Amino acid sequence: MARVLTLSRSVHHWHPLRMVTSQAWVRSMSSLEERARAVFAAAVEGVQPDSVVRRGLQRNGNELVVGERTFNLSNNLHLVGFGKAVLGMAAEAERIVGDHLVRGVISVPHGIQETLQRHGKMNMLLGSPSRIKVMEGAKHNLPDPDAQRSAESIRELVSTLTERDLLLVLISGGGSALLPAPIPPITLQEKQDVTRRLAAAGATIQELNTVRRSLSLLKGGGLAHCAYPAQVVALILSDVIGDPPDLIASGPTVWSKVQPEEVWAILERYDLSASLPSSVKEVLNKTSPQSKREQPQDPRDHVLNTVIGSNTIALECAGRKARELGLRPVVLSPGVCGDVRAVARLYGLLSRFACSPGKKPPPELESQILQLGPKVGVQSWDLFRTMKQLGDGREEGWCATCLLAGGEPTVQLTGKGRGGRNQELALRVGLELSGAGKKMPAVFLSGGTDGQDGPTEAAGAVSDGEMEIEAKSQGLDVDSFLSNNDSFTCFSRLSEGRRLLLPGLTGTNVMDVHVMLLPPPSASE
Repeated sequence: MARVLTLSRSVHHWHPLRMVTSQAWVRSMSSLEERARAVFAAAVEGVQPDSVVRRGLQRNGNELVVGERTFNLSNNLHLVGFGKAVLGMAAEAERIVGDHLVRGVISVPHGIQETLQRHGKMNMLLGSPSRIKVMEGAKHNLPDPDAQRSAESIRELVSTLTERDLLLVLISGGGSALLPAPIPPITLQEKQDVTRRLAAAGATIQELNTVRRSLSLLKGGGLAHCAYPAQVVALILSDVIGDPPDLIASGPTVWSKVQPEEVWAILERYDLSASLPSSVKEVLNKTSPQSKREQPQDPRDHVLNTVIGSNTIALECAGRKARELGLRPVVLSPGVCGDVRAVARLYGLLSRFACSPGKKPPPELESQILQLGPKVGVQSWDLFRTMKQLGDGREEGWCATCLLAGGEPTVQLTGKGRGGRNQELALRVGLELSGAGKKMPAVFLSGGTDGQDGPTEAAGAVSDGEMEIEAKSQGLDVDSFLSNNDSFTCFSRLSEGRRLLLPGLTGTNVMDVHVMLLPPPSASE
């Protein structure tokens, strides 16, 4: 496997402020929502394409420095990229190393240039003139003939490189749909049909990626194979929990070897082997075309994969902003997943753990929190650590806490309304904060870092313990909206939409960010 680096600023130890008086907390309550929004904005700002490229790509004269590696620049640089955030990444990369750039090709979403221009994101657009060719495709985030033509242009570029060349590869979420390159004679439609049938049969993401790699010229390290013997440096903006380079955009720069027997076993497991198109059977019965090319003895010397932007980095930036605002940051996990109902329940329990009056929370809360961990992708040690930090704050009289987390929960679709996972999570957490016979004074925000939550113009929403009463006073039945997956409509009607999170298109994507502001126990009595 290629060498992998993760560029992340370490989180500095912070000595929290001592608790303010209850009266001071009450006076600050009106600004809690504004502070939550500011923390979210800082998280998004910290993973903007231009800023992550500047952190990950350092210039020292005619040398390019990435992590601890140094590469010589001598008019030998070529650039390719694919993903939703790649246009902004490419623009910044050209500003840094454009004087040594020979040419480049990037595959980006359909209409992205016009959209960024309309939103005033001029820093994410290429300058004029530019040596980078922009190709748009993958309308509705699905592989299409335009994206396939882009992938072919990228393959043609990297296939001509020599040992003196340096290939800079920019990768972000959405890159898989923007780099479709089925092995002939498989057609794009046939490849899509196979993966669609596998997904419908219940195949895991690992199984899907194994099959995708076996049918692609560029996935699963295929791009790195095509580029050999050139040196490959990949800068990755991760939208996958855990930041595994082999899963982000299906790992085109991560060396992997898929055995035909492994692929056939997956297809037989889901009863698909007999009904495969003849073209797919032909490819699977042949030796992989990648294996016919000359390969380096040690792939790690040929490819450097560097994660330059991730949910973890976004949470670190959010934590720094929280400290500036007088809050004590506590990071729960960057990998929250699972059904939004379980995730909402966890946040409700954590709010009670932190805000219950007295020196210690009710003992049953800890066991309930730990039981939910496996359902929401949070490890037990992260829950123990978080509860200890919340408990320390209770015992030593620290100020308000900003609980931070990230990830990508899921929603079970039972209705036909408009909404997204962030808005539904915020709505459900609002009910948790106002339940159990006592309102919790916490404020909760959930937002997508790409600025989009489902098929709506919102990125997410803000809720608190007053939300349910507020909704009832306006004749809104929150449970009915939830049963119809209509969270956007609910928040739009609630207080004239003031609780919606509307940052607009951000140009980046590192999944979602959750912010929960928790008052000190004495202020919640």
